[in-house]
Amino acid sequence: MSSAATPDVATAAARLRALLGDRLHEPGDAAYATTTRLWNGAVQRSPALVAQCLDAGEVADAVRIAARCHLPLSVRSGGHDWAGRALRDGGLVLDLTELRTVRVDPDTATVTVGGGTTAAELLAAARPYDLVVPTGVVDAVGMAGLSLAGGYGPLCGRFGLTVDNLLGAEVVLADGRRVTADPLHDAELYWALRGGGGNLGIVTELRFRAHRLSGVLAGMIMFPLAEAPDVLRGYGALVAEAPDELTVMTGFLPGPAGEPVIFVCPFYSGPDSDAGLPWMDRLRALGTPLVDQIAPMPYADALRMFDGGMVDGNHYLLRTRWLPTLTDSAVDVLVDAARQVSSPFSALAVHHFHGAATRVRLADTAFGLRTDHLLTEIIAVWAPGERAEPHREWAERTSAQLAPHALPGGYPNLLAPEETDRVRLAYGANWPRLRRAKHRYDPRELLTAVPTLPPSAH
Repeated sequence: MSSAATPDVATAAARLRALLGDRLHEPGDAAYATTTRLWNGAVQRSPALVAQCLDAGEVADAVRIAARCHLPLSVRSGGHDWAGRALRDGGLVLDLTELRTVRVDPDTATVTVGGGTTAAELLAAARPYDLVVPTGVVDAVGMAGLSLAGGYGPLCGRFGLTVDNLLGAEVVLADGRRVTADPLHDAELYWALRGGGGNLGIVTELRFRAHRLSGVLAGMIMFPLAEAPDVLRGYGALVAEAPDELTVMTGFLPGPAGEPVIFVCPFYSGPDSDAGLPWMDRLRALGTPLVDQIAPMPYADALRMFDGGMVDGNHYLLRTRWLPTLTDSAVDVLVDAARQVSSPFSALAVHHFHGAATRVRLADTAFGLRTDHLLTEIIAVWAPGERAEPHREWAERTSAQLAPHALPGGYPNLLAPEETDRVRLAYGANWPRLRRAKHRYDPRELLTAVPTLPPSAH
């Protein structure tokens, strides 16, 4: 597709209407507003067309029509998109939200999901078999978008990143071909998908390794903001010696009265939850708990702790840094950011990367960082109608102040589309191979997904 060609929306609409009938949505249709709505209400884009596809065949046909009619292309799967990459102005959106079939095979401990499936839907289907797949902390997130760029989560230490459990995928390439990517078929595409984001093709189905896990010892402990420096320093020391079975988040959330409080959120996934109790006691001893809600529970239930925190339709801006450790200077930056937070809805989250995720060789997947580290997520949130500037400034300032204490790059799912230099750094030694894969599978740069891969001379 030549970038200089003029998009032919009318012809594309006629061909897609013949293919999809009333599942093609155009501006002015009632369903257009629904299918172009994302989790982040701050995203305002105007795609020309939305194709609601029911299977991989329709996706392939729609891709070919987009190419013939010179339409930019984007993919909306889970819809939990903060940066707006799912919607391209003047383009065709492939809406995969109806591809939500979940097949559980308890004999092989695998779960196969459609490209629009959320974490909650996967876990609900696997739960009767005491099976789980590692997910993020928000169960409304789509499994495709989560896993293709990595997938940090509460089971990272025991079972690795979500992408480390991806056994294979069905993919529609930019030329409309349908292929299987796994160790035996298109192994290079399989390598690139595991960390390279949605830039190589449209993933219509994913097959995951599942794990027997009847429950976790998990919950939330909150402490007063005044105790935050001590809590963070103690947290840093504790996670440095945590076993694989214990993955602990920390950060700052709005407290009961709207004021920031510091939290620790442990997930202990060992076979004997009693073995996790001494770790819970050590976490409580980091300060004076305001809230102490730790209990054995099913994994899916534990994720519901975060359901009310990040409301659909609010306005969001995310920034991120990878921290090798929580130094005193980094602690000071985080505490100051919490004290100066611009909105009672905003939050800071620190995710714990260790254990099984570090034992995957760097060259085995495209994901670019396999040493112990902490992923810092800076989440600016404000209500529709408010001025964005104070919240943007808070997030940008916090990110800039963390930069001297951070590793190069950052988690690609949380990097902004304009942060192309950091995307390159995020992949490190894997960058040249990933660029070659992009050129091989999408030579005309049709797909610009999460994360956006900067153009290359390849």
